[in-house]
Amino acid sequence: MSKSWRPATQLVHGGTLRSQYGEMSEAIYLTQGFVYDTSEAAEARFKGETDGFIYARYGSPTNDMFEKRMCALEGAEDARATASGMAAVTAAILCQLKAGDHIVAARALFGSCRWVVETLAPKYGIECTLVDGRHLENWEKAITPKTKVFFLESPTNPTLEIVDIAGVAKLANQIGAKVVVDNVFATPLFQKPLELGAHIVIYSATKHIDGQGRCLGGVVLSDKQWIDENLHDYFRHTGPAMSPFNAWTLLKGIETLPLRVAQQTKNASKIADFLAEQKQVARVIYPGRKDHPQADIIAKQMTGGSTLVCFELKGGKEAAFKLQNALDVVTISNNLGDTRSLITHPATTTHKNLSDEARAELGISAGTVRLSAGIEDTDDLLEDFAQALSKVKA
Repeated sequence: MSKSWRPATQLVHGGTLRSQYGEMSEAIYLTQGFVYDTSEAAEARFKGETDGFIYARYGSPTNDMFEKRMCALEGAEDARATASGMAAVTAAILCQLKAGDHIVAARALFGSCRWVVETLAPKYGIECTLVDGRHLENWEKAITPKTKVFFLESPTNPTLEIVDIAGVAKLANQIGAKVVVDNVFATPLFQKPLELGAHIVIYSATKHIDGQGRCLGGVVLSDKQWIDENLHDYFRHTGPAMSPFNAWTLLKGIETLPLRVAQQTKNASKIADFLAEQKQVARVIYPGRKDHPQADIIAKQMTGGSTLVCFELKGGKEAAFKLQNALDVVTISNNLGDTRSLITHPATTTHKNLSDEARAELGISAGTVRLSAGIEDTDDLLEDFAQALSKVKA
């Protein structure tokens, strides 16, 4: 594979393996185990003296192709594909920590991510401090002698806050901690956390990478040494492996990632600008707009906007529900990154389990709505929002 290939080419050809039959599309290796020519060959493979696959829970040719293609896109040395995005989050966090260690995490996290660091990790003696991740001094103040991991997502879900990844990485390097970045909202096309100094990147491949509402998946990417020393045994023995069929589905989805994200971002930008002018809307948050509170950091670490738009309706939950129910083209769903435009009310769905106080801290009000723009015709989407907003009181 040529290292000079640009993303669109890498995502079609990167990591491709072909059997003796010379198939054009990647093969699906739906097998649990693998055959050895001799007992000596089996022994050598288990010892790591020869290359090859051992058991589908550890890896398979189809999963290997997906991992290599993601590495080529992300600029990572190694990766492990997981059964879901949350399997990737949990593996990336727990595989490198032990009782007595400490996590500093941005408070603006997806609800399940907060549960992992706030509820699950402490059950194993791992402490966690949540901070307002927008300000570097908060990260620095939270550091203790036991801090081993900084965890963040940027842009955040759902309010699209930005964390200065390079700044957090600099702090982490000073104490020998690792920075784990959930890069789902930026996509690997618009933000490269490893280039900014992060050590581990995770994705819910369910989102943009599949991008067509078909299957679950996740991936953890880092340098080979970290994978070998931390994730390899955790992954091998706890079994969060991706199904080869899902890996194949994701391989086909990722081929069109640049095309889909380009149209989704165009639609998101146009809708954000439209919503900002509407009297029913109190505020719009979109990384591609100059009025984003952290536009300076966005210009420094992102090469594009986002496929997501966050906005707040003046009429609270009643207005949000009325708008969502009136939409025709846009579908109500808590997923994102799909070819279809999807809309959700975070306070009653993705962030329902947070306390009222926690939601208020994150800027999630009763009127907050999150839109994931799809690839539909831009004018159809704008017309759909116009007719739906006409049913909402100003």
